[in-house]
Amino acid sequence: MSRVANSPVEIPKGVETNLSDSEISVKGSKGNLNLVLHSSVAVAQDGEVLNISAKDESRQANSLAGTFRSLINNMVVGVSQGFEKKLELQGVGYRAKAEGKRINITVGYSHPIDYQLPEGVTADTPTQTEIVISGADKQLVGQVAAEIRDFRPPEPYKGKGIRYANERVYRKEAKKK
Repeated sequence: MSRVANSPVEIPKGVETNLSDSEISVKGSKGNLNLVLHSSVAVAQDGEVLNISAKDESRQANSLAGTFRSLINNMVVGVSQGFEKKLELQGVGYRAKAEGKRINITVGYSHPIDYQLPEGVTADTPTQTEIVISGADKQLVGQVAAEIRDFRPPEPYKGKGIRYANERVYRKEAKKK
């Protein structure tokens, strides 16, 4: 049995939380995030600490309490520090350029790809072959990185494509005659 919900979520300085009966909102320097709570999860604020517990002792309520504890902790970390994902482009002629709320990606197709970033996510290109995606919402940052990676996932023979910065691509040997 998981005991994730037993550890409290500590609220750092500069982060405000508003708790209502069915929703929690977290506000910090990086932005605002809201989460609708499940009916079998209770959240109580005790000074600078949030305690999450199940309203009953069912198995589903215990699992949801652990899940919501993780989600609320990600919200607190997101509005105070933020999250980022780094992508690398590998291949001849593969490059990317961030222009405001758009990323222009050239990865070997007959046309460049213009990707529109959703609200709350920013992208930066320190070099032509690196993309840094950042934002306060961990799920949204990961989703944007996955969508960009899906334009050209790394292939196993030459390793060309878009990959995460710490991703290891297993290479296959070429076919023998």
